[in-house]
Amino acid sequence: MSTVAFHTLGCKVNHYETEAIWQLFKQAGYERVDFEATSDVYVINTCTVTNTGDKKSRQTIRRAVRKNPDAVICVTGCYAQTSPGEVMEIPGVDVVVGTQDRVKMLDYIEQYRKQRQPINGVKNIMKNRVYEEMDVPYFTDRHRASLKIQEGCNNFCTFCIIPWARGLMRSRDPQEVIRQAQQLVDAGYKELILTGIHTGGYGQDFKDYNLAMLLKDLEAQVHGLKRVRISSIEASQLTDEVIDVIRNSKIIVRHMHVPLQSGSDTVLKRMRRKYTMAQFAERITKLKAALPGLALTSDVIVGFPGETEEEFMETYNFIKEYQFAELHVFPYSPRTGTPAARMADQIDENVKNERVHRLITLSDQLAKAYASKFENEVLEVIPEERFKEDPHSGLYEGYSDNYMKIVFPATEDMVGKLVKVKITKAGYPYSEAQFVRVMDDAGPAVDQAM
Repeated sequence: MSTVAFHTLGCKVNHYETEAIWQLFKQAGYERVDFEATSDVYVINTCTVTNTGDKKSRQTIRRAVRKNPDAVICVTGCYAQTSPGEVMEIPGVDVVVGTQDRVKMLDYIEQYRKQRQPINGVKNIMKNRVYEEMDVPYFTDRHRASLKIQEGCNNFCTFCIIPWARGLMRSRDPQEVIRQAQQLVDAGYKELILTGIHTGGYGQDFKDYNLAMLLKDLEAQVHGLKRVRISSIEASQLTDEVIDVIRNSKIIVRHMHVPLQSGSDTVLKRMRRKYTMAQFAERITKLKAALPGLALTSDVIVGFPGETEEEFMETYNFIKEYQFAELHVFPYSPRTGTPAARMADQIDENVKNERVHRLITLSDQLAKAYASKFENEVLEVIPEERFKEDPHSGLYEGYSDNYMKIVFPATEDMVGKLVKVKITKAGYPYSEAQFVRVMDDAGPAVDQAM
């Protein structure tokens, strides 16, 4: 029996796709082994969102080659898509597949074994207009399941390479989304995270079907689904129709990740983001009214070319005023091949780091303030694993519907189930709670063959 080992770099979409690729190998009779073990085939699913992503991808590929020089080394994902030539030049790489045609990977591996000639299977992603269907009936190591609903992005922000790695916006057929959702719920998952490259853009390429309709259909048609989380949604995609569906839903959680990137109109213009701060504020104000107790999280890029202290403070003050629950803060990092990397006025690294530090401090304060509202409240949590900081304490950690990390006493059989807990000590990065009761029985059938 042949063995295969996977290593995934980058985002949730990549993790989802690695699971889909594993299904293909599984059906072909492969056994999955740990990436650190000796394997017949290594699949490295790469990331290219920053120059560092490229570098880490190259290091991981070289590590696989060293593990077993006789193995077939197969590289896929975003870095493979944008720089196939660069990947092919790494000694030991045998098969390169980009962010499409993953279903051909096994054929390429067989072809390589016969002919011993490296294969570059990367095609022009910009010509692709069809969503590539890949089945994920369960996740090897997760208790919340991702459900990919779209691919690609039409935005072309000046700092971002992703449209070149993923192509233009394509939505998954709604029937397929519903079918996949039911399959995951039947496997025991209580929560589905709708994910994609530009998740909230779902349906933009359809004539008469959109995200609001998909959310409604998931709730109406998927039996046993307890929670739906949208991994990320642009403010402009929070239409009145979508907000209405969220307001009336029993399963959409009180947590939305709405990327801000900057709180300054002048910086947003240089980033080629398609909204003003007034528009952003208007949408999230409406959203907060629809979902009381909402945790609003966001991404922010600090030190974008030309960012003045005043522009940075506009971002800082906006975040403070609108009480975000948590931020992912990134210092701007030039990505070769993007317009922003060629802009004059690149910001000094020390200035960037100092601003990042200020924003992270603010984020920690806001996260604590948000959590404190729920002290002594009862929340629903899905325990995922033993408390990482003290695995022998009998404590488990998991996320509440409003995306607070909660630590509380539990048992192994509660993992993956919905559990009610009472917050005894609110805090950040986690809150402490006491167990109240289990809501239901079956949790996900997590594959033990790791």
